[in-house]
Amino acid sequence: MNGGNGLRILVVNWQDRLNPQAGGAEIHLHEIFGRLAGGGHAVTLLASGWPAAESRAVVDGIEVHRVGGRYTFPLHARRAFGELIGETGGFDVIVEDVNKLPLLTPRWSGTPVVCLVPHLFGATAFAQESWPVAAGVWLAERAMPRVYGDCPVVVISRSTADDLVARGFERAKITVSHPGVDHGVCTPGPGGPGSERSPDPLLVYVGRLKRYKSVDVVLRALARQPRERPVRFVVAGRGDDNARLGRIAAELGIEALVEFRGYVPEDEKVSLLRRAWANVYPSPKEGWGITNIEAAACGTPSLASDAPGLRESVVDGETGRLVPYGDVDAWAGTIGELAARPEQVAGMGRAAAEFAAQFTWEETTRRIESVLRSTAATREEG
Repeated sequence: MNGGNGLRILVVNWQDRLNPQAGGAEIHLHEIFGRLAGGGHAVTLLASGWPAAESRAVVDGIEVHRVGGRYTFPLHARRAFGELIGETGGFDVIVEDVNKLPLLTPRWSGTPVVCLVPHLFGATAFAQESWPVAAGVWLAERAMPRVYGDCPVVVISRSTADDLVARGFERAKITVSHPGVDHGVCTPGPGGPGSERSPDPLLVYVGRLKRYKSVDVVLRALARQPRERPVRFVVAGRGDDNARLGRIAAELGIEALVEFRGYVPEDEKVSLLRRAWANVYPSPKEGWGITNIEAAACGTPSLASDAPGLRESVVDGETGRLVPYGDVDAWAGTIGELAARPEQVAGMGRAAAEFAAQFTWEETTRRIESVLRSTAATREEG
């Protein structure tokens, strides 16, 4: 083990935070392991690259090594691992962040592995990827209990824990550690929850624009709102579904109500969340739904699908509303009710801010550090 109490930690993830395709999983990873690096642990991240990316960089105190690309990373990861062993002398523990295709590190690393699982795609992979790619993900996830069954597993929600148990994992080996939120950034504003809210109904979506996220459901629901009481919608994010969503908005005749803002910096994101009447998250399945908690910390309720993960980051009727996934009529009715009842928005916004206060990155990091230390200790005992 490293000198002192620090661990030598290798994190294996398809992307790092600076990758143009990065999303919530990468934010989660960097918030935790950046803090661990700042706390005296030596953290290395093995991830894929992208055109013009540097092969090596230091991001949030983490030594990032990039090999391959979005679709070729598995072909390069094992070789790169061997090179890192030669450079560093080895690691005390490996963390494989399984948020795409599992890399099967317990089979070839020779090092104790902690499996970090935001969520598994299951059948939802077919809503985003081509059939061959989706089938590969689905089959690889089916094999996970055989490969990772002896590893400690950290998940970000009870929903993901239940999913893993249903697939054959032992519940006793699973630790639930909810993501945190940066309460120094995501705040209600100087005047308290709702003090910066738009005078007119405004919905906000912040996240990647992927087909399976189902942002089109919100667009179709907006088109059913009374024209005398229009609801505006700001879509903040980028992704390969952007063009399709723009076409849908045009076909529905609601272009004047929808603004596709693209990527927004952190301060603009917080401003949007403070101004919104509701943050929306219409996805069929998530590990947690970190934007729901960021919105809550800003004093804003969320409308989200009544789906795994999301139903844990929104308390239905208190910090927002849960809506049947994909049900345009239900979404239209819920949006209309919210737009007509600003007092309900205000009450849920205050409750949301109180709910979000319990989630901190410091507590999340403490839980995961405990799992890493106990896992690394098994190597010394062996």
